[in-house]
Amino acid sequence: MTLDRTDIKTGIVGLGNIGQYHAERLLELGIPLVGGMDVAPEARKRFGRRYDVDVYEDYEELYDVAEAIIITTPNKFHEQYAVAAFEDDLHVLLEKPLAHTLESAERIAEAATESSGVTMVGFNNRFANTVQIVKNRIERGELGTVQHLEANYVRRRGIPGRGSWFTRRAIAGGGALIDLGVHAVDLSLYLLGYPQVEEVTGVTRGEFGSRDEYAYLDMWGTDSGPSEFDVDDSASAFVRCEQNQTISLEVAWATNRPESHEFVVRGTDAAARFDLLENDLSVHSASKTGPDHLEDTSITTRQNDTHSDEQAAFFDAIGTDIDLENSVEQALDVQRIIDAIYRSSDDGSTISFSS
Repeated sequence: MTLDRTDIKTGIVGLGNIGQYHAERLLELGIPLVGGMDVAPEARKRFGRRYDVDVYEDYEELYDVAEAIIITTPNKFHEQYAVAAFEDDLHVLLEKPLAHTLESAERIAEAATESSGVTMVGFNNRFANTVQIVKNRIERGELGTVQHLEANYVRRRGIPGRGSWFTRRAIAGGGALIDLGVHAVDLSLYLLGYPQVEEVTGVTRGEFGSRDEYAYLDMWGTDSGPSEFDVDDSASAFVRCEQNQTISLEVAWATNRPESHEFVVRGTDAAARFDLLENDLSVHSASKTGPDHLEDTSITTRQNDTHSDEQAAFFDAIGTDIDLENSVEQALDVQRIIDAIYRSSDDGSTISFSS
């Protein structure tokens, strides 16, 4: 029997912007927030005052009073908090990416297999209504055989605060590719049915974050200039999977082109195009019924809160035999591809995946 959401005592590790974002949705869903943990005193003070809950400097104290944990720390610290939660058999919603390095991600995945708790990795874009409509049409065969997917997750000027942990490789593990690219890669593989990857080639670039004249507009944090920026701000890659399914990837925090979150799913009978930023969806095909003609259909759907729906799926899975699609194993596949793109760029070579 599914446990009632309102019975699952939940804590948050990492009380910055994304931690507060999750806290707001917990309250909207009626899930009891029993506390938060952060190493920064100011973050604890702000969170405790805002949500009227206990806050802790030691994660073990939070784990003693919680049944479920949402981890929203910088990437480098995912392993420490996730593995400890797995050892306590807590239910864990871990924000993407799995970790800052492939080695750390592998240790997290191994520890997760030993836990009796439910685990989900935070690829929230899967829950977008537009994505679910496309997924459903693929499964019904309306697009025919899907062979290629174009994935764009591009900002024009959207580096999330130079000098923040996002722009320091030692903490984040990379830049735009590991921040935005994990979403684009996961969504692509999800729509393709997570096929076996055979080879990856790619190039990462740091062209804007190191400039004194970078035009900073508005992002997650304040801009401290180029002195603490040693990551990529864009990446281009190509992923080849079994049966010649392919993915072309464009990711950027900063580039001289219009912002786009466009995905094009190309099938033998039709293609679907959607943009997560604009919430538009269209299907494109051709027909010989009557005079030869092209068909373009626009689909209108309600824009939903993907983080809220992600949380609902996570908590609804607790106490059931439901296998969550946002699995640690799939997140590890994404991490391997991200790692391969970085290695391909460093070595100037194609990275092959052994069976």
